[in-house]
Amino acid sequence: MLAQQPTNPFGIVSPPPGVVQYSGGDVTKGLPVFINNILKFLIIGAGIYSLINLVLAGYEFLGAGSDPKKIANAWGKIWQTLLGLAITAGSFVLAAIFGQIIFGDPKALLQIKIFGPTTP
Repeated sequence: MLAQQPTNPFGIVSPPPGVVQYSGGDVTKGLPVFINNILKFLIIGAGIYSLINLVLAGYEFLGAGSDPKKIANAWGKIWQTLLGLAITAGSFVLAAIFGQIIFGDPKALLQIKIFGPTTP
């Protein structure tokens, strides 16, 4: 008597169309693309948050009238938002400078590459 081949109870599962770019054994796909997309999303989110915070602090400054405590509070928010944006932009500049010095490519630290075994 022949042994019966076990069947997959779930059938053939194919990835959704949006996930195809993350699949495969190629080093240009998979985890590096996913991490780069997450980092881009976080950077865009930080920029939008900073813009909203700057606008709200500006309205707070305009509505402060002659109250020195409210004016100081609004200036503090504006200053902290601009400082945060400067630190964020400066981190990209420093990453590009260090990437150029260490690896000879300014994008080396800005575009994540994970190398591993390749499939034939």
